[in-house]
Amino acid sequence: MKKIEIKKVVRESYGKIAKEQKGCGCGTCGPDAREFAKGIGYSERELSVIPVDANLGLSCGNPTALASLKKGETVLDLGSGAGFDSFLAAKKVGRTGKVIGVDMTPEMIEKARENARKGKRLNVDFRLGEIENIPARDRTADVVISNCVINLSYDKERVFREIKRVLKPGGRIAISDIALKKSLPRKIQKSMEAYIGCVGGAVLVEDYREIVKAAGFKDVKVTVKGTSACIDPDTKDPIGRAILDSLKKDESLDDYVVSVYVEGHK
Repeated sequence: MKKIEIKKVVRESYGKIAKEQKGCGCGTCGPDAREFAKGIGYSERELSVIPVDANLGLSCGNPTALASLKKGETVLDLGSGAGFDSFLAAKKVGRTGKVIGVDMTPEMIEKARENARKGKRLNVDFRLGEIENIPARDRTADVVISNCVINLSYDKERVFREIKRVLKPGGRIAISDIALKKSLPRKIQKSMEAYIGCVGGAVLVEDYREIVKAAGFKDVKVTVKGTSACIDPDTKDPIGRAILDSLKKDESLDDYVVSVYVEGHK
């Protein structure tokens, strides 16, 4: 798949999710999204400060918990979607802090900004842009977070070089993502549904670690949380169903895919 094609399809697919709030390849949309979020590490207290419309069920972990955010810090949220983690981070850094959410999907940015207006969230700024070309100045952020998004990038090496650029000296990363225990079957590798569903673009755990190290980060740690919560085996979502149907009868997606936490310092 060509880079241009990948970007186009991913942007269109997630734009549709933003507008219709259904068809979430990496999670559960609608009323079940809250329970899904609790199952991957969000507390009731945390969910109580996040606008309901910001939770599209697209997470695979809780990077804000990993980040140990402090009052007054500046946070960059890559692939911020409707603002789910951005709003939680904004609460944690307080009025003296700031959160910049970046997403390449106009519909997601529009939805996030509307959520910010409704909730009068003044310390959150949502910017349209690609995570391979982050719309922020050098040495802007104390922390960069991201949730189940970097796997969708066609150039992960560039993403981490950009992350290093926008971090202040000593800044840190707290990323939740999808990675692989072993290479995917070729049918899934070639599937655009699998790419959109946060699986087809994932890399091996050890390769993920090397990509982060190669970008110049120190104290790099990639922790496997367990099997991926990305796709329920009983899902009726067409994207998730297409991925699962590509496996052999005796195989499970858990044989290949895991959720990981990625940490490091500039």
